[in-house]
Amino acid sequence: MGKRYLKVAAVYFTIGVLLGFVMGIAQDFRLASVHAHINLLGWVSMALFGIIYHFYPNAAETKVAKTQFWLHNIGIPVMQGGIAFEILTGITAVLPLIIVGSILVVVSVLLFTINVFKYVNKTSSKEVNNNLSV
Repeated sequence: MGKRYLKVAAVYFTIGVLLGFVMGIAQDFRLASVHAHINLLGWVSMALFGIIYHFYPNAAETKVAKTQFWLHNIGIPVMQGGIAFEILTGITAVLPLIIVGSILVVVSVLLFTINVFKYVNKTSSKEVNNNLSV
């Protein structure tokens, strides 16, 4: 599961960098908040989820981790796509879509937190040290 998170994090990083690059070339920074959220919620958060799940594989193997992965990866594009659409078109009818995407991301983060509190303490330091050498 950790590798899956890291691979998707790299995709979000690429999208975030490309969006920043395009905004810079066009000198149009209306999507700066989308750029920032893709980098933070996509690249940084997903990479951290992946690293944590690598070091704590018992947490990564849970149904909660798998559910969290999908909620996060559905929520980010729905939320950020909706925000980008609203900014670029001025059509506010996408607000319910933005709210749904935001709720999915929040639930994902809550599931991650529950998973960490439930399973990280159960991992021995020996297991973590073994994972460091991978």
